[in-house]
Amino acid sequence: MGEETERKFLVRGDFMKEATGKSEITQAYLIVDPAKTIRIRIVGETAYLTIKTKAPAGSFRRGEWEFEIPVGDARELLPLCKPGRIKKSRFCVPAGKHTYEVDVFHDGNEGLIIAEIELDAENEEFIRPGWLGEEVTGDPRFYNSNLIK
Repeated sequence: MGEETERKFLVRGDFMKEATGKSEITQAYLIVDPAKTIRIRIVGETAYLTIKTKAPAGSFRRGEWEFEIPVGDARELLPLCKPGRIKKSRFCVPAGKHTYEVDVFHDGNEGLIIAEIELDAENEEFIRPGWLGEEVTGDPRFYNSNLIK
């Protein structure tokens, strides 16, 4: 089974001078329910179909399966998705042996900036840069699947 251990934080400072890469992302959801989400994501000219499960209570680890699909297929699937789209710019920001993915949201979520870090284990230590704000891991208000609303 594919898994991810991810933590999320609000961003409260200037991370841009540390960013090493940027991509533009559009994503939409085919299915959103309490147990799982199935999304389409387009990153430039690459697209993905991703299935994620809900993390068990008190855990950061959840099921995740991601498959690259033709971008043309992804564009055809977008009209089948639930209403709403997420548009964001993603910046890669190295911090020690990890890389934060910092999402700067656009459109209806303008002004929201969230940093995500993927870990190998739930108790793994990681660097917390000064621009990192409050942790929002597990807070449904900050799930991308809820931000489409």
